Amino acid sequence: MMILVVLLLVIILIILLSFKSSTSRKLQQLEQELIHLRKEIALPPAATVAEEKKQVPPIIQPEPEEEWASGFKVVTDPSLTSKKEDWLPKEEPEHTSAPEVVYTRQEPLPVKEEQFVVSSKATGNIAPPKPPKPTFFERNPDLEKFIGENLVSKIGIAILVLAIGYFVKFAIDNNWVGAVGRVSIGIVCGGILIGVAHRLRKNYHAFSSVLAGGGLAVLYFTITLAYQQFHLFSQTVAFIILLVITAFAVLLALLYNRQELAVIALVGGFASPFLVSNGSGNYVTLFIYLLILNTGLLIIAYNKTWRILNVTAFLFTVILFSSWLASLPDTTNKSVYANGLLFAAIFYLLFFAINIANNIKERKQFLAFDFGILLLNTCLFFSAGLYCLNKMNATAYNGLFSAVMAVFNLAATYFLFKKNNLDKNILYLLIGITLTFISLTAPLQLHGHFITLFWASEAVLLCWLYIKSNISIVRYASLIVYTAMLISLLMDWVNVYVSFYPVSDNSSLLPVIINRGFITAVYTAAASYLFFFLLHKTNIEKYGDFVPANTFRFIAIALLFIGGIIETNYQFSHRFPFTNIALLYIQLYIFSFVLLLFLITKRFTRFTWSNRFRVAVLAACIMLYFTQLSATVQIQNVLFLKENSAYSYLFAGHWISALLLAIIIYRLTNVTRQNKEKNIAAWLLCGTVVAYLSAEVYLLMNNLLFAHTNAAEIDRVFVKVVLPVLWGLCSFGFMWLGMKHQYKTLRIISLSLFSITLLKLFIYDISNIPIAGKIAAFFCLGVLLLIISFMYQRLKKIIIEDEKKQGA
Repeated sequence: MMILVVLLLVIILIILLSFKSSTSRKLQQLEQELIHLRKEIALPPAATVAEEKKQVPPIIQPEPEEEWASGFKVVTDPSLTSKKEDWLPKEEPEHTSAPEVVYTRQEPLPVKEEQFVVSSKATGNIAPPKPPKPTFFERNPDLEKFIGENLVSKIGIAILVLAIGYFVKFAIDNNWVGAVGRVSIGIVCGGILIGVAHRLRKNYHAFSSVLAGGGLAVLYFTITLAYQQFHLFSQTVAFIILLVITAFAVLLALLYNRQELAVIALVGGFASPFLVSNGSGNYVTLFIYLLILNTGLLIIAYNKTWRILNVTAFLFTVILFSSWLASLPDTTNKSVYANGLLFAAIFYLLFFAINIANNIKERKQFLAFDFGILLLNTCLFFSAGLYCLNKMNATAYNGLFSAVMAVFNLAATYFLFKKNNLDKNILYLLIGITLTFISLTAPLQLHGHFITLFWASEAVLLCWLYIKSNISIVRYASLIVYTAMLISLLMDWVNVYVSFYPVSDNSSLLPVIINRGFITAVYTAAASYLFFFLLHKTNIEKYGDFVPANTFRFIAIALLFIGGIIETNYQFSHRFPFTNIALLYIQLYIFSFVLLLFLITKRFTRFTWSNRFRVAVLAACIMLYFTQLSATVQIQNVLFLKENSAYSYLFAGHWISALLLAIIIYRLTNVTRQNKEKNIAAWLLCGTVVAYLSAEVYLLMNNLLFAHTNAAEIDRVFVKVVLPVLWGLCSFGFMWLGMKHQYKTLRIISLSLFSITLLKLFIYDISNIPIAGKIAAFFCLGVLLLIISFMYQRLKKIIIEDEKKQGA
């Protein structure tokens, strides 16, 4: 007990020293006031000063001087600073009996910073940068004062708390006092520390808060010891006492306006359930207590900007809740997870309000720290919700849970939007969170192609919202969702067409066209084109400053094009697996798609294509035809075999493609007629026509004679008899067109083709052909040559005039 008395004497000594320091400080203030009064007495009376102002002639203010310093032009106003004349002695007027010289000094007027700001427009120079943030030593030039007033106090209170703890332990070990006395000692010591802190709160604000924190810590440990070690209280009584201590600590924190005390109170409040825990694991009581504690924190957060308090409470709550959730055994009842989800939702709402309350009240700007806590709070709650739903075997409600989160954030955005002069960054953050949850609703609730359909609709909706609101985050969100839609569509194609293995019969095959794969492709293509249409309608050439609006138009066409090819390949390859008939109908689809595309867009002048693009597409179709020509012949031979003769009608797809190719060649001819390189194009087109007609005539012969003649004989007759006649007819057609349109290049092409035909006929074809074939070939060529010669003689003048025009 003697030690306790000594301890109390030490505390009283500290109080006396504080009074002494307070008295000395008051004496210093009195000395300063005396010095100030002496200076005022030394000044002349007001009347004398007024007479001096009347006698002294007015000083002409000089024009503002321009000074140059460090390359910057500084304009100074002499009226704002003291002048040399203010320091010169001023003589009394002549009528005074005792002339006296009085020295006066004019105090400079307060100068605003704006009067000395360097004008960069006038000088053409850049203003100097802002001064750097002061370092620790610049903020605390008197290091001795910092250590003595700040650091030593905190170390001292820590040592004092340890001393009290060692003293109590020593007293317990020697049985000086009983259980009640031991607890009483701790309570009295804690109360004394808090009392001393309260007494010193005005003159020693920081020191008093440190003492109060130490006193609170002593009280927490004392009550814990009384319950755990001596069992002086029941669990309920001990818990209530700790709650009272926590509430008292909160009041002290608000009274002293010190967040250190609030943190101590918060840590003590979170530790209280564990300090009086008996291992029963009553999670409902624990979470209700945490809700009460965090509700008190919300009140503090509404009035104080103590972010460290918010993050401390958030971390403690997350650790406690996640530890409880992770420790639950697999046999836990579903109702426990349901209750956990309910408490998690309440915690989420509380910390959402805690982190925005003071900023909304004071209309302050949100910091990156605030955004980080809000995002972390949202992510952790969403993860906990999905985990609880999974444990409850309620994954079917995952999408609904995400939709509810989106609705809540949207409502919060609307509520904050009504607040004037609020930081707009918080609105952008909440809008981004809302869009994220809307996008997550599809993969969580829907399956397969429904996700793609949802994201396609959402992307168009976000594009429309951006056009209406001009909020950049909505624009980027629409691009993200649009990209997710494309990726989801590719996955749908793989799942529907590639990973689908039908059985032997056709009953399990996907229906033609009306199936989830093709419908999804058409829908996403329509959404992409609507995306482009919205941008085009509002004259937005680039979306997001880097994506041209036409990109969405091309993507729409590409999606429809690729979707049709995949559907065509699937249907024909699975329904007719014995042949590559799918190639014929893929070619037919491509030709039909290209012609319809140009026909439809031709009616809309604002959506026309450039000539270069049209030439490239039409030329690609022609190249595709000749690339697949060998495969087409093989398909024809397979279809006309006896075992496959029932499917010979399928080759009709090629004849339709051939007709469409003729239209393509005709359209390409019209496009290239206005080209500067039309002569080269004429040679290429004429060669294409000859090759196209030769291939189709061969396929027609093969179709008619395949069942009666062997393939070798058909090839020999075609090459040595049919080709000379066909090429001669082509040459005649080119000549007739060249004369009709007065186009010399076509006539030259005609003569060149005739020459090739004659050389072929006399060098290669004349051997090993029947006499009937020779007669037919020579007769046809002879007649054609005579007709051409007659046409030249008949139209000689036109040809000559045409040549003159060409030469001119």
